Amino acid sequence: MFEIVKNGNVTSAKGFIAGATYAGIKSFSEDALDIAILASEKPASVAGTFTTNKVVSPSVTLTKSRVQSGKSMGVVANSGCANTCVGDQGLKDAEEMAHLASKQINVPENQMLVCSTGLIGVELPMALVRQHMGNIHLDQAAGPSFAKAIMTTDTVAKEIAVSIKIAGKEVVIGGAAKGSGMIHPNMATMLAFISTDAEIEPDILKTFLKQSVKESFNMIDIDGDQSTNDTVLLFANGMSGVSFDELDSVDSRIFQEALTYVAIELAKAIVRDGEGSNRLIEVFVTGASSEKDAKNAAREIVSSTLVKAMVHGLDPNWGRIMMALGKSGVDFEENNVDVFISGIHVVHGGCSIPYLADAVVSSMNAPEVKFEVGLNAGKFDSTAWGCDLTEEYVTFNSAYST
Repeated sequence: MFEIVKNGNVTSAKGFIAGATYAGIKSFSEDALDIAILASEKPASVAGTFTTNKVVSPSVTLTKSRVQSGKSMGVVANSGCANTCVGDQGLKDAEEMAHLASKQINVPENQMLVCSTGLIGVELPMALVRQHMGNIHLDQAAGPSFAKAIMTTDTVAKEIAVSIKIAGKEVVIGGAAKGSGMIHPNMATMLAFISTDAEIEPDILKTFLKQSVKESFNMIDIDGDQSTNDTVLLFANGMSGVSFDELDSVDSRIFQEALTYVAIELAKAIVRDGEGSNRLIEVFVTGASSEKDAKNAAREIVSSTLVKAMVHGLDPNWGRIMMALGKSGVDFEENNVDVFISGIHVVHGGCSIPYLADAVVSSMNAPEVKFEVGLNAGKFDSTAWGCDLTEEYVTFNSAYST
């Protein structure tokens, strides 16, 4: 239904350009970048989803307000400073950063959005922002630079693009994301930017995004902590000449599938790059009595600290999966549960069945570990993703600000 674009990124869709620079907001390295702009060459529809943390960055507050108009020319993002818990100055700084970025690329200030990520409790160094914003020059080839500039503790850039064919015309969906810690379901400590050259009205775009986020960024966990700055933005500028003006059509379903794929791949890239992690965990829950139960069960298992430790230690302790399932609050009968670890059946009817422990240990010694949990209570299923919890995570986060 869609094709992956080779070396695809957030500027792969027609009419999207980007640029980045280093201003000194985060620690220096030879190739560091920490301020970036993503823009559309023509006014775009925009939709967003944001953190539900009660402590929220003024950058989120400003962007959330401006997204309500449904129109935007782009976003300026910085790494190295979250612009959070800094009082009234935070909103003033977010507004000024948007002003500087809009002036740099000559677009209306109220159509420029702002995202920040980094250390909480530190004011944005606006003198540096003012000094270096003029160094940002946008072009279509700078998608990778944008993805790099938004990284904090990430070890790799996260970007992807896919294309679909609608009535003989190509539509491209591209994206970039950051995040590797402070990640928990219902938005994680992350920023994600998705662009498409389809023409989509804001209300429909919002529905597309909500569905994709529900299946992707709301289904990942690294450490059980939710950020103050989480934002996902979706821009649609219409430059492909293809429009989606209704939700219940074959073409719209193709677009939704492709958009969700992009979102899931970005979400998986985030947990795969979890701070100190060695393994991606995938939890697939089947046979739930409702969609809500399926999602809750999958998220509870993948969020369990003991399950994460179990994966790190290559320990086939399936009792921890049952424990996490039991505290999830979902509707199931213990004596109906089946559990598979990396394809090996270890629990049937809620009880252990004969299996070769060494085979399970060997299967867990892989970059990806998969748990399948059958509730046998209904027809709904869901997938969540996480990563193992390692000593390196504790060591890294014990000295994050120093």
